Amino acid sequence: MPISSLSTRPGQATQLQKRTSKGLIFPKAVLVKLPAEIQPYTMSDTGGWSTIESDEGLFTSLVETLGVQNVQFEELISLDADTIRSLGSVYGVIFLFKWTREAAGARAEAPIDGSYDPTAAENNVFFAAQTIQNACGTQAILSVILNHDNPPQPLPPITLGDELRSFKEFTTGFPPELRGEALSNSEVIRTAHNTFARASPFADETSRPQDEENAADVYHFIAYTPVNGTLYELDGLQPHPISHGACDPSTFPEKVIEVLQRRIARYPPEETHFNLMAVVQDPRPRAREIGDVETLEREERKRAAWAWENTLRRWNFVGFIGEMMKGVVGMKESQDGNGKAYEEWVDAAKKATRKKLEMRR
Repeated sequence: MPISSLSTRPGQATQLQKRTSKGLIFPKAVLVKLPAEIQPYTMSDTGGWSTIESDEGLFTSLVETLGVQNVQFEELISLDADTIRSLGSVYGVIFLFKWTREAAGARAEAPIDGSYDPTAAENNVFFAAQTIQNACGTQAILSVILNHDNPPQPLPPITLGDELRSFKEFTTGFPPELRGEALSNSEVIRTAHNTFARASPFADETSRPQDEENAADVYHFIAYTPVNGTLYELDGLQPHPISHGACDPSTFPEKVIEVLQRRIARYPPEETHFNLMAVVQDPRPRAREIGDVETLEREERKRAAWAWENTLRRWNFVGFIGEMMKGVVGMKESQDGNGKAYEEWVDAAKKATRKKLEMRR
């Protein structure tokens, strides 16, 4: 389970990756609370939305919980068009980046890259303003999913399920702010989102006022997807969808990589906190159809691993670990009545920990 690169505080990444000749290596991250000063609309507090991880298995299970069929998420390790193209039918990508006012160009009269399209909603582009904290990942997911229930060929349509279909129909014609409020207040979407929150017996740090250190590292999710012959950047912190020019499913891999490379170029070379996920068609139905046993078995193993990770993610192990440690301590103390064996065991553990820390430097 890829939790080693997750920080103990939202927005604080612990694992840095280096740029490579083939592109970028993307670390895992968590969805984070946004500081008040970067919110373009009057954003309410968490509103009952919990922090969740950015994980391909989690996102896949999340949309399936909402009734979406034949869609899954794939984490992209390198930033190149061939990798995206190798995934088959790609509906869009979700990009995580460190939010800075200069790099994001938030609420400017014009975006740094591309151009605002105020008429996108009139052309059936689903776009919602972000009005709630901790929901940016789910909102980015829906920005792709809800724009592809009737996509252009050759992409197969996404089956939304009754709940999301009703939500989309209900919010048709709403302005972005009202769509965002409707999304934030959807009990069905919020419950599905919170189902995948990591269990914790401790207080939620996102409910505390952010200090200067925490506010320095803020991460945000946005979506890139081809809709109606245009590559759109859908960012709930922007006033409108951002158009990046003509694009269809066949040209999407090259086009989106160009846009992402320009965006990443705004950051200093040492900045490597990025994450990219592709929203793709579930390969299992096609594998069953053509009798591709190898692909089917591989994907089923992947799904089983995701299910196990999601189960562990929801489980609170603090009590179990506490009882286990009590048992170990009791066992060590019983080996030597004067406690010498226990002290030697603690000293050995400290030395082993120091050695591991030195090896990581």
